[in-house]
Amino acid sequence: QVQLVESGGGLVQAGGSLRLSCAASGGSFIIYNMAWFRQAPGKERDFVGAASINWSTGRTHYSDSVKDRFTISRDNAKNTVYLQMNSLKPEDTADYYCAADRAYDGQSSGLYDYWGQGTQVTVSS
Repeated sequence: QVQLVESGGGLVQAGGSLRLSCAASGGSFIIYNMAWFRQAPGKERDFVGAASINWSTGRTHYSDSVKDRFTISRDNAKNTVYLQMNSLKPEDTADYYCAADRAYDGQSSGLYDYWGQGTQVTVSS
């Protein structure tokens, strides 16, 4: 059973940056695909990006809305995955969630087995 805890959310002005962290425990971190999702008030949970366990290929992929602005990285020694968010926009305001799965690294939230509690990001204009 993997436990995920996000941190690093907060209030930032448009154009600013934030780095979210997701610390994992209770499992062998290196064997899990790690993903980030976000959910704005009244909206569905949307895929942000994912980092595959096939880390030797450096495979990460992102939604079109954040590509070139957000970067996912992982530190297997610290059991932590990060989401670096640059050039933030008011429409990036949402609760951000970390997810993990051994077999899946795609965009469907329902196919991830493990979730964190979320961290709130607010981008002011």
